[in-house]
Amino acid sequence: MLILFVSAKVMAELAERLKQPGIVGEIIAGVLIGPSVLGWLAPSEFLTAMSELGAMFLLFRVGLEVKSSELMRVGGTALVVACSGVIVPFLMGAGILLYWGAKLNEAIFVGASLVATSVGITAQVLSAKGLLGEISSKVILAAAVIDDVLGLLVLAVVSSLTRGKLDVLQLSMTALLAAGFTVVVGHWGSHAMQRVTPHVHRTLKATEGRFVMALSLLFLLAVLAVSVGVAAIVGAFLAGLAMAESTEARERDLAQGVSEFLVPFFLAGIGLHVDLSVFGKPATAILAVVLLAAAVVSKFIGCGLGALGLGKVEALRVGIGMIPRGEVGMIVAQIGLGFGILSRSSYSVVVFMSVATTVLAPPLLKIAYRDLLKSGGPQIESEVLRLG
Repeated sequence: MLILFVSAKVMAELAERLKQPGIVGEIIAGVLIGPSVLGWLAPSEFLTAMSELGAMFLLFRVGLEVKSSELMRVGGTALVVACSGVIVPFLMGAGILLYWGAKLNEAIFVGASLVATSVGITAQVLSAKGLLGEISSKVILAAAVIDDVLGLLVLAVVSSLTRGKLDVLQLSMTALLAAGFTVVVGHWGSHAMQRVTPHVHRTLKATEGRFVMALSLLFLLAVLAVSVGVAAIVGAFLAGLAMAESTEARERDLAQGVSEFLVPFFLAGIGLHVDLSVFGKPATAILAVVLLAAAVVSKFIGCGLGALGLGKVEALRVGIGMIPRGEVGMIVAQIGLGFGILSRSSYSVVVFMSVATTVLAPPLLKIAYRDLLKSGGPQIESEVLRLG
């Protein structure tokens, strides 16, 4: 914990001094201390658990800063963005592997690894820069939640097909449960918590009772999310969304403090999975670069086209915001490797793509939102508070 946390924070400080987002430094810290460079640490069950907690608290804190009613307003656009952001990357990824001479099952699994977006990275950048109020930010968050449900279904279908059996009834039930859970909590969660929270506050005598209730809701919805087939971070985000209009500054500060401790384990944990030996063979190195380019371009085009109704600038921001694959792509690769469908080289290429898109996203987001950052628009409130 000492090595990972301090390394992440030191590299984050260095990145900030170089005018780059701090999270880039934290991911690079994981690469440096990981097996590929210094070899101080390797992925382990404990670090994976800490990483998952970090991702959950990151999305919970982001959810606290967004109103569910605002996300619902952009739901139609987000659905189009998510759908186009699934179809284009899948076809492009599978097509590249087939052209490269891979077997059909392997190509399909690599295509599936390009589908889902890791919203944690984008959310961290937007939150740190005070940009969560922008319409493109709301579309990105809503689309990423929908994207997770669609990605789950793609993975389920691909896994079934590659193993020679497809249970349509089970897939339909999973889709219905996942979509129903997301819509119900997203739509009615905030109203329910606005009624429950004052009553709990009057009843509980324990110290920080409201925060205890918030954490309980976080873990409850994370468990329910996993039980219906979607990622725990979706449940964590929905918990924050439900609490957004009934929490006070104290609970937000406590959530920020916990996140500050746990999020470096999530970010540096991504870097720990990098395998630089992928570049030992020229053919594999070229495939890694080509797949990375496809991963960036496919989300940028697919999601950007889906958001064109918002205008070119907002569509550009949405396209860039949906680029990171992060831990989601690595999970798909791990499943493919476990099934014996992905070769070790294909697995390494997918992991490299997942980490590289995660590192590329923050500086690209900084460029996409440069006009707002230069004008200081979203940071006026924090500046006023600083000046007292």
